[in-house]
Amino acid sequence: MTTNKLRTLDRGLAALDLVARARDGLRIAEIAEKLGVHRAIAYRIIATLTDNAMVQRLPDGRIILGSGAIVLAAHAEGAIRTLARPVVEDLAERTGATAFLSMAQGADCVAILTAEPRNAFLNIHYRVGTRHPIDKGAAGLAILSGRPAQPDDPDPVQTARRDGYSLTRGELQKGAVGVSSPVAQPPGNGFEFSIGVVALDDLNLDVAPHAVTDAAERLSALLCAT
Repeated sequence: MTTNKLRTLDRGLAALDLVARARDGLRIAEIAEKLGVHRAIAYRIIATLTDNAMVQRLPDGRIILGSGAIVLAAHAEGAIRTLARPVVEDLAERTGATAFLSMAQGADCVAILTAEPRNAFLNIHYRVGTRHPIDKGAAGLAILSGRPAQPDDPDPVQTARRDGYSLTRGELQKGAVGVSSPVAQPPGNGFEFSIGVVALDDLNLDVAPHAVTDAAERLSALLCAT
């Protein structure tokens, strides 16, 4: 039988997850409804999270993530980079192209880890921190394809969802070819990642799609095992 303490913790974590997924924040009544609890209980949960800086209340009553949650997210992102580094480096060697791990941040897609093959004559230098709209480029389209299907999904997202990877040519940089696949996450993780490669016109498209989807599966298995 679940103790009251564990039940409260479970509700608190569920509330934190709800707030993290709501881009515009949530009100107490919405949190109570989604948790299936009385508003008084939701209020106490949010008060506890607020006291620990995990959430904060805006002047209009909306609840958003607080500084404590952001610090935790930064540490989690660092741990994920450590876990992903061997997979990204291996992908670069298998394809002879610059490999990357990207993450969704609001309406943008941001590169958080890159690796270049050791023996390639010429590579695209993909800088960590590079940011672009999530609906542009292979990395962002892959992340969008990993989300639940929507009636208004553009054709490139639908194609990536069907194939398991996105393929773009010259969308962010002239002559660049990108292939990327979404990384499946454990339930409630709150992060959205894609892993892929980018090169000039000589990217081997007989090798890259399989290598990228394989890397995504490997990284997903590592994340789900932690």
